[in-house]
Amino acid sequence: MLHIVDDEDVIRDALEWLAQSRGLAARGYAGGQAFLDALDAQSGLDAATGSGTAGDGECVLLDVRMPGMNGIAVFDQLVARGLLARLPVIFLTGHGDVPMAVDSLKRGAFDFFEKPFNDNQLMDRVDEALAKSRQAAASSAVRERLSTLSAREREVLDLILAGNMNKVVADKLGISMRTVEVHRAHIFDKMQVKTAVELAGLLK
Repeated sequence: MLHIVDDEDVIRDALEWLAQSRGLAARGYAGGQAFLDALDAQSGLDAATGSGTAGDGECVLLDVRMPGMNGIAVFDQLVARGLLARLPVIFLTGHGDVPMAVDSLKRGAFDFFEKPFNDNQLMDRVDEALAKSRQAAASSAVRERLSTLSAREREVLDLILAGNMNKVVADKLGISMRTVEVHRAHIFDKMQVKTAVELAGLLK
């Protein structure tokens, strides 16, 4: 999902059309607060349903100068919430805003483009930002799965990843083969994999 935050209707419409021409879902917001309100509403929905769009990748095209809450203030909110990995920000700026945009790059913004910008170059960077977002979402999902493992399951996991067979794992931990098999099954189930090779690939 590409989030377009710009107070100019013509720019939002043009960017939405450009995104759709590349097969990307896009949503426009006329101001910074409207975007943050929508973000809060979506976060609440995701928490309630256990779903979300992060796995598809998200990116924010953020205008710097807007009435009310400007782009820098919106960016500050995303930084404070720790959302830049999931929501990479590409600033759209006028010439006078470049120093602010450069400062934001130092604080984690993905990129900035001066208006008028090259459509293809902008969308190429959007594609890269979406890829980064998908990678961050996947890493977060793996960390969440790991957090569900018990202390013993983490011990078994480490020994499996080291290439040990069940018998060796049992000997090292002083437990039965059957117990190792049970732990192994639980690990595979929680990590959503079917083989040790797939598990290793997930955690590399």
